[in-house]
Amino acid sequence: MEATILDMRRNPKKILDAIARNETVTLTNRGKRVARIEPIRDAGRPIAAEHEAFGMWADRPEMRDPAAYVRGLRKGRFDAR
Repeated sequence: MEATILDMRRNPKKILDAIARNETVTLTNRGKRVARIEPIRDAGRPIAAEHEAFGMWADRPEMRDPAAYVRGLRKGRFDAR
């Protein structure tokens, strides 16, 4: 499928539908091809748990409650707590 930059602004659903049908969309600007949008092929994507950085802070006790840890980071310097 070929679409213009204006099509992308005015009717992005048409482009997203084409991608959902596994079509490659070529974007043009003033008649010149500028980009190609391709659907993602999931076959080669790693699962997050298999990534080497997954769980790298699992052994830190202050990270047991992430919400409390972030609140502590965001707390002001002069807060009474």
